[in-house]
Amino acid sequence: MYCPAHFAESRPEELHALMREHPLATLVTMGDHGLNADQIPLLLETAADGTPVLRGHVARANPMWQTLHPEIEALAVFRGPEAYITPSWYPTKREHGKAVPTWNYAVVHARGPLRIIHDADWLRRQVDALTQMQESTFAEPWAVSDAPVDYVEKLLAAIVGIELTVTALEGKWKASQNQPAGNRTGVIAGLCDLGRTDAAALIGRD
Repeated sequence: MYCPAHFAESRPEELHALMREHPLATLVTMGDHGLNADQIPLLLETAADGTPVLRGHVARANPMWQTLHPEIEALAVFRGPEAYITPSWYPTKREHGKAVPTWNYAVVHARGPLRIIHDADWLRRQVDALTQMQESTFAEPWAVSDAPVDYVEKLLAAIVGIELTVTALEGKWKASQNQPAGNRTGVIAGLCDLGRTDAAALIGRD
């Protein structure tokens, strides 16, 4: 990923926070027919040795896991808030016209080896953990145990687990850090006026 120094984010706590807030990742792998890209919710957890790992599952019918080249690292891309930035928000545009549009965004790239897991107990724990995380904000959270046992077992048999051991983590927070103070103030005001939660989340990134 091209990442000028002023946009680079390396603090693990910030990177982990974005990954947890936006768990639906684009998982890029190499298979027999080239690159695969799947949209997979991945949970960031910690292995026994303290290494960060990403855990999830895919449909057993998905050919990705069957043709995976395990010797080639996988890449998980987590996209955070994003917004188009119009030069109309820049005071410098009115001063001298030397301004162009851009796009602000936050993204995390996680790389590492990917392994396939068939263990039924592991799969059940992973599905339970994913469900609990997503359901925790609801007044009446749904649990896997709410469904009939035979139904759950049938669905678990139709998936396989995936685990990516994170060996490299890279973040990019593109939030107008390269603009003069007046332009940054204009961007903040413009994003607030949009009324978009995801756009407003870019405010304060540094």
